Amino acid sequence: MANTTSKYISLAELGLQVPGRVVGFTDGDESLSRLLSMGVVPGALALVLRRAPLGDPLQVRVEGTLLSIRKQDAHQIQVEPV
Repeated sequence: MANTTSKYISLAELGLQVPGRVVGFTDGDESLSRLLSMGVVPGALALVLRRAPLGDPLQVRVEGTLLSIRKQDAHQIQVEPV
């Protein structure tokens, strides 16, 4: 029987300063097109730099670009820790 545990986590769950490679998204609402236009695309390397005191938003570096992403949007981004 194959192991059904996923090796992917959401960007919101990724630890600080832990690199992750974007592998996909959980749903395709209007924020997906905004994220894609900002460079959050499958294959991009992402790094969570900081979290606001209450956890929202996150400061993230995606392929050299600094972004502030809402926690709600970060939960939609699936990454593989590298």
